Amino acid sequence: MTSDPLLITTTDALAAFCDRMAGAAFITVDTEFMREKTFWPQLCLVQVGGPNEACAIDPLADGIDLAPLFTLMRDQRTLKVFHAARQDLEIFYNLMGDFPQPLFDTQVAAMVCGFGDSVGYETLATKLAKAHIDKSMRFTDWARRPLTDKQIRYALSDVTHLRVVYEKLSRRLEKSSRAHWLNEEMALLTSVDNYRVDPDEAWRRLKTRTKTPRFLATVKELAAWREIEAQTRDIPRQRILRDEMLLEIAAHAPTTVDALERTRGFSKGQAEGKIGKAILDAVERGKSMPDAELPDPPERKELPQGIGPICDLLKVLLKMRCEENDVAQKLVASSDDLEQIALDDEADVLALQGWRREIFGKDAIDLKHGRLALALSKDGKHVEAVELVDEE
Repeated sequence: MTSDPLLITTTDALAAFCDRMAGAAFITVDTEFMREKTFWPQLCLVQVGGPNEACAIDPLADGIDLAPLFTLMRDQRTLKVFHAARQDLEIFYNLMGDFPQPLFDTQVAAMVCGFGDSVGYETLATKLAKAHIDKSMRFTDWARRPLTDKQIRYALSDVTHLRVVYEKLSRRLEKSSRAHWLNEEMALLTSVDNYRVDPDEAWRRLKTRTKTPRFLATVKELAAWREIEAQTRDIPRQRILRDEMLLEIAAHAPTTVDALERTRGFSKGQAEGKIGKAILDAVERGKSMPDAELPDPPERKELPQGIGPICDLLKVLLKMRCEENDVAQKLVASSDDLEQIALDDEADVLALQGWRREIFGKDAIDLKHGRLALALSKDGKHVEAVELVDEE
């Protein structure tokens, strides 16, 4: 094991470091993980940067207890700064049962501040911290031990430059009075619904050509079985049963080992073993599911005639308002959001809620109902929104 003082490998050293971080205005956090061979992400390293120091914590070190780290992550006095936090939050949620709080995601903040859609850490570090990020260790095996000094220092660069990135983005948010925008986004990001994996909903990830309810019932049962098996054994879904094989089994709905064995790519040993029995049981559950419990086929999105041009106008309005407010379009509304708004003034989409409604949603509804129009400026160089007066 490397003797680099920047790597924490014992509970005592971790507790001492977390004590030094306690009460800091903010800390920067990042993780390194592997999940190619597992269902759940395997945490391999946690990097934490404080006001005056940064350390990497080795969760794979013998005997280390991460409880002091979790206490720090829950400390409401200290803001936790991540970049593109979703996967990091998934890891902490699985380990802690809750999320680091309070939270600041620099990728989301950058989108709010006009840096474009899903801006990368390297871009922000270059633009805001004037830092050069070494890419040589990007695809390193973080589960392999011992870690080298180069790996550790590369990992720490993800939290050291993040300090400057956070400070500059935070000042921009304050000047633009958009801090509440980010708070809304952090509340959405830490919704537990984003991180719970419900086996009964696993079938919705699959792309099925056939939409008959009975076929979908079999797909649902097979997908639920696979999800539970993958979680329990902590291996990827595709290692249990590939998507294409799952759908083929659902289509043929075999009832015997011999019929299951004839599935392309399925071996005799699999068909005769525990996995074969589990699959046949799932197929039977799908075939015998009561009609009232059959899953509803996904709705085919067929837009009424005339909606297309409305969506196009909404896209122009979205682009215009986002440029005026210097915010990423992707953060405000998706194409699906625009279609739903075109169909329904009360559509349950984020674009009609909170700060998004302030800068776009309200105008979108006004545009639909002729209270707002789009026109070229007199010099023909930009589009303007024109309020229309009701003469009645």
